[in-house]
This record gives sequence, C-alpha cells and structure tokens, in this order.
Amino acid sequence: MKYIDEFRNQELAQKLVQAIHRTSQTPVRIMEVCGGHTMAIHRFGIHSLLPAHIELLSGPGCPVCVTSNTFIDRAIAFSKLPDIIIATYGDLIRVPGSVSSLETEKANGADVRIVYSALDALEIARNNKNKRVIFLGIGFETTTPASAVAVMEAKRQNIPNFYLLSSHKTMPNAMMALIDEGIKIDAYIGPGHVSTIAGSDMYKPLLQKYNLSIVISGFEPVDLLQSIYFIVKQIERNDRKLEIQYRRAVTPGGNLKAKELVNKAFKPCDDWWRGLGVIPESGMMLNDDYSQYDAVKEIIADVPPSKEPAGCLCGEVLKGIKKPYECRHFGKACTPSNPVGTCMVSTEGACQAYFKYDFKHRYTE
Repeated sequence: MKYIDEFRNQELAQKLVQAIHRTSQTPVRIMEVCGGHTMAIHRFGIHSLLPAHIELLSGPGCPVCVTSNTFIDRAIAFSKLPDIIIATYGDLIRVPGSVSSLETEKANGADVRIVYSALDALEIARNNKNKRVIFLGIGFETTTPASAVAVMEAKRQNIPNFYLLSSHKTMPNAMMALIDEGIKIDAYIGPGHVSTIAGSDMYKPLLQKYNLSIVISGFEPVDLLQSIYFIVKQIERNDRKLEIQYRRAVTPGGNLKAKELVNKAFKPCDDWWRGLGVIPESGMMLNDDYSQYDAVKEIIADVPPSKEPAGCLCGEVLKGIKKPYECRHFGKACTPSNPVGTCMVSTEGACQAYFKYDFKHRYTE
C-alpha cells in the first residue's frame, strides 16, 4: 500500500497539475502509445486536469486493437480443423473477426482454451500429444520474450505438436509511421512495460529523425502528471529529448536477457497494423531455427478474405485523428458487452476507456 499511496498522493498530484498550468503556454498534442496508459488517463481523469491547449491522443498502444482481422480469421480457421486446440490470452477470445469470433467458435464446439502464459499452452501440448496446439502470440516487446521461451522449450523438450501463430509487434516503427503519415504529434508518452523490456535506447532513432519529446511514464496518477510536466517543460524550453520518468522500472538498455531470448527465436518482418497498414520490420516472426513451430508455415487452413466492420472507426481512433465518441457505433451498436471493433473489446482499448470512464452514463438507458 505504501507504493500505491506514494504515486497516488493527492497533494503531490495537485502540485504537478499546478506546475503544468503554470509552465505550459504552447498548444501541444501528446500521444500515449500504451493501452495501460490510455486506461489510467481516463480512470484517473488526467485529461480533465490539464489546460485546454494540451490535447492527449490515444495511439496504437493496444496490441489487440492493432491486430489484423486476418490474424483472427486465421485463428478461427485453425480452430475448425480436426485435432486442433487453440490456446489464447483472454483478451483475444471475444475479438470479432470478419464473420465470427473465437468465443463463437468455442460455443460451436471448437477447442479454444484461455491460458495465462505461453508455457501454459506448451503444457497443454505436452499433455495432448494427439492434438496440435496453436498458441496465439500477441503483444509488443513485453510479451514476445514469453513466446520465445515457449518455442525454445518446445524444441529442447522435443514437443513437436506445439505451434505459434505470431502477431508480435515492435513499437518504434509504428511511432515513426504515425508522424510520416502527417499526424501532428509534438510528444510521446512512452510505454512503460514495453520500455522495461526493450529499454529507452530503442527510441533514439525517433529523436534523430524528428524534433519531438519522449517521456517514458509509469501508470499511476503522479507518474502520468509528472511525465506531462516533463514534456511541457521541454517544449517551453525548446529542448526536446528523451527522458525516463519511470526510473523504478526502465533503464536505457532494458532487460538484456529477455532481448537475448527474442533475438534468438525471432526475426523482424513486415506487419499490418490497424489504421496504419503494413509497416516494414514492425512485426516478429520465428526465425529459421524455430520455423517448424510456425503455425502459418506448418498448418494449412482455408482463410477467407478478411473485411472490416462497416462504419467502425478503430483505425482512425488508433491514429489519434478521431475520438471514440465520433464513431456512429460508439455506445449504441458497439459496447463492451457487444463490441463491433477491437478498440471496444480490449481492456486496453481507447473506446472501452472512453465508454467506461467518460461516457458510460450517456448509454445506460
């Protein structure tokens, strides 16, 4: 509790709000690229405490949200094959694909199991030698090491019926793609968990290419307010740089062991991001030493052409050019209990954050 009290201290939060108002004079657009930050900002009302000229944008920081419908459709196609077990994190099971979801397929008899780790999926494969077990690997730098460990253990233990369907992505190239597309972003609130693994040094190419501020933040109110204060100080002084606010977890080099595991099992590849399309070398696929565990290469399935839900603005929301409430589905056809798009179904999605903490009272009738 002492830890929580320290970073939710009301007096300190109020002092930071006052310092932001006193310091900030220049209009600024700040994008957070972490779904955990999006939820925290709306849960704690951070956006409502800032001067009107500071605009917070929600970016592509939710791994479920940016994942392609093709990935979901492929997982669904795999689930319909004989002797297949789909092992997935809980976030993915309700994500709507083009015509179905894993939740629907499970209700129709497919063997879809929620797991808490990639090693749980490996254990299922070990205990079901007559089945092919496909683990749905999703997430940024934070979760990729766990998938790397699973495939390496599958090889070490000679478990041939374990497969990975990878949608693992890396963050920096997506942050660059947003700016290259012409979206006005003055500063990034850098993702805390991602940076804990990858380290702050991975953002150096952004600093070299663009004139912007990056402050890596923790997830509590004081963390976020202090990070915003660091940003506005940089902008007012015209001294834009990379800073680590989340020093209790993030270092320049990151977790060297985790990065070593990822580099051993994976290699970069082009990948598709919702709203941004294909971004070169922004994805992670198994390298040649572990390609026998690649579900796409090893298991044949008929995947129909994918399509996006009509009228869904998730792509625009993920780029920060639309707010969730600007979507005609928001709070009506699309709610957390009946999501149309990925930004509403995910617990880190901007639409769910807006619905749960800002606009829920408008849609309770």
